[in-house]
Amino acid sequence: MGIFKIIITSSASIFSLFLLTKLMGNKQVSQLSMFDYIIGISIGSIAAEFATELDNPENTLVAMIIYAIIAYAVSLVTGKSTHMRKIIIGRPLILFDNGKLFRKNFKKARIDISDFLTHCRSQGYFDLSQIQTAIFEYNGSISILPADEYRPLEPSDIDINPIQQKILVNVIMDGNINEKNLKHTGNDKIWLKKQLNDQGFHNEKEVFLGLVNTVDNTALLYAANIKNSNIDPFE
Repeated sequence: MGIFKIIITSSASIFSLFLLTKLMGNKQVSQLSMFDYIIGISIGSIAAEFATELDNPENTLVAMIIYAIIAYAVSLVTGKSTHMRKIIIGRPLILFDNGKLFRKNFKKARIDISDFLTHCRSQGYFDLSQIQTAIFEYNGSISILPADEYRPLEPSDIDINPIQQKILVNVIMDGNINEKNLKHTGNDKIWLKKQLNDQGFHNEKEVFLGLVNTVDNTALLYAANIKNSNIDPFE
């Protein structure tokens, strides 16, 4: 009976955690503020306790819901109030600008010069003279604006107007045609059949992945039955 109850509470814990996560919104770990991180850890810990709580599992469920509601309320408040956003989440701090290091902002960010230099090197800047501005973001990352002479060359710098690329549309996945996506590209099965024949395929079942470039209306088809290479480049 105890094991059966654990199965039920564990399933309920996972389901509740999924719903509450959707309520709070999806963020990558690198995008989390310190508040989000703490709330996430707390809810995860409570969910684990909920899974094995046999006496009063409803108490842990209520605690999870309260944490989620508070996190959701905070996201609403910080989304509408710049002042509250600065208090709860924090604000960006300029660590370096135009050849000057701002020591007070280093202290506010709780980061030392060694960590700062490590962040710079990890982004390819071994010489601070290559940097115009470095900003400490609220999530702990450092954004760098390179000096003009060290920034990547852009097409506008040499008077080139490239064609705007668009995302490729999946029209075949694992041998199955996605008719809705195919229609979205402005094509039909007759057009797709011609593309298959032109690239040496008899039918869509021989294709693992098929993409359509809507800029020039061409198909990129990848065969399903490709033997693994004997060479392991990661060995």
